Amino acid sequence: MAPPLGNDVHTIRSEHRHSRRSVLTGVAALGAVGALGAAGCTRVASASGRSGGDLLERLRAQGVVRLGIAGEIPFGYIDKDGRLTGEAPELAKAIFKRLGVDRVQPVPTEFGSLIPGLNSQQFDVVAAGMYVNPERCQQVIFADPDYQMLDSFIVRKGNPKGLHSYRDVVEKKAKFATGTGYAEIQYAVEAGYRESDILIVPDQVAGLNAVEAGRVDAFAGTALTTRAVVKKSAKAEATKPFTPLVKGKPHVDGGAFAFRPTETRLRDAFNGELRKLRRSGELFRILRPFGFTKSELTDLTAKELCGG
Repeated sequence: MAPPLGNDVHTIRSEHRHSRRSVLTGVAALGAVGALGAAGCTRVASASGRSGGDLLERLRAQGVVRLGIAGEIPFGYIDKDGRLTGEAPELAKAIFKRLGVDRVQPVPTEFGSLIPGLNSQQFDVVAAGMYVNPERCQQVIFADPDYQMLDSFIVRKGNPKGLHSYRDVVEKKAKFATGTGYAEIQYAVEAGYRESDILIVPDQVAGLNAVEAGRVDAFAGTALTTRAVVKKSAKAEATKPFTPLVKGKPHVDGGAFAFRPTETRLRDAFNGELRKLRRSGELFRILRPFGFTKSELTDLTAKELCGG
């Protein structure tokens, strides 16, 4: 089980960017895993011409699946004891065991190299909590999301201004902050907040400090990280998760495993086991130690997030 998210909030990526994490920090630390990381130097065998691919059969025969990870808490990383963990690797362990593949082996890389590495066969699957979007759907195929991500505010204890949405921030003329490059900038602008009036800070810790000091009334980030950063605060709290609007419509991001486009048989088998874990409640038991709550569970499909 991973350490509680709140203890590691300083190592969390400073929220998703509009494209959800382009280059990740912390990858260098993964070099300590030695032989595990060396797996990235060996390409996996290329897929056959069989319809739907035969990777699942080959993985069963090998007894191991190689996971592309990006060294990001809480999605997929090597902990201080050299152990592979995170919401995606732990879920991969459970699903691939059900599929007849007993071992998982990490292949560390930068986030921006995950899709190229997958398609050049340096590993078998991306297990990094990757957001599903139409651009990525042109390059890989996704399982259905195993989590969704909503937004939340860091506010003063008691939420004195009653801020529960970007519209509230605008209507109540609240002082508002978010992080450098965060998607939340556009969500606030969409609601009518002037971009020039937004206080931009480096990350969620700086956002908490701004709220505690009274420089702003609210700092916006993902629900997962706002919850984590306020755990030890005596002055601030996180609001309930909410859905931002994009072009007037609710917008929810979802994270999922990615596969090479030829490997539809593996993707479909993975989806089948994911549905079973969701129905049984086991999915939530796997995600919960990494800071996820039931509000991050989802029935979104990859098809929806790919744009149809």
